[in-house]
Amino acid sequence: MIAALPMYDRPELRDHTDALWACICDALGGMGITAPPVLTRDRDPWDIWQSPDLVLAQTCGLPFRARLQGKVQLVATPDYGLPGCAAGYYRSVIIARDARLPDRPRVAINDPLSQSGWAALHDWARGRDLPLGPVSLTQSHAASVRAVAEDLADIAAIDAQTWRQLIRFAGADPALEIARTPPTPGLPLITGMGQDPARIRSALAIALADVPAPSRRALDLNGFVHIRTETYLSPPIPPNP
Repeated sequence: MIAALPMYDRPELRDHTDALWACICDALGGMGITAPPVLTRDRDPWDIWQSPDLVLAQTCGLPFRARLQGKVQLVATPDYGLPGCAAGYYRSVIIARDARLPDRPRVAINDPLSQSGWAALHDWARGRDLPLGPVSLTQSHAASVRAVAEDLADIAAIDAQTWRQLIRFAGADPALEIARTPPTPGLPLITGMGQDPARIRSALAIALADVPAPSRRALDLNGFVHIRTETYLSPPIPPNP
């Protein structure tokens, strides 16, 4: 079996992520669900998400609705207690060196299938009748921040939880923030088609009480919420940048 929590798994937080997984693994085992003792960190996320042996993994909302729907099952959504967001929701932070954006600003995005890095930015710009200019694919939110800071791009959208971590651990400049997008459902936890998501959801609730307080604080983890699958599927899929 396989499990992964890759989306916010910074090196500074890995011991805390492992502590979280140890509690989840124990809770799953107590319910008779076989789970791996350690998280997988050395495989492509798409291989993990689509594995028939998947017990639990975190993905992004756009991959879930664009490619994974019908191949995986939604379990729950972590709540990171982000300001201005309902439990289990998040938003993107729009960053730029100057709030007076040029016509057709240069864009840095982490991935074309990123809800926070592309879909949210596309919707934000469209709502302001702002045509976007050339797009650079950076492969990560951290690289998008660097691209804006180093004048390789004019604008980028950063997952609010990742932005919080980049300020905390990587010295990102909070002054780059010029706007925030409306909240959307956060990064969901999924399981394979052969699993029982309701039982796994129950195990998460049990595990949460056992996670050491320092790890919960470090991970900004308030809990897990159940957001309907239909809520994730309702936003339109943005065009390929």
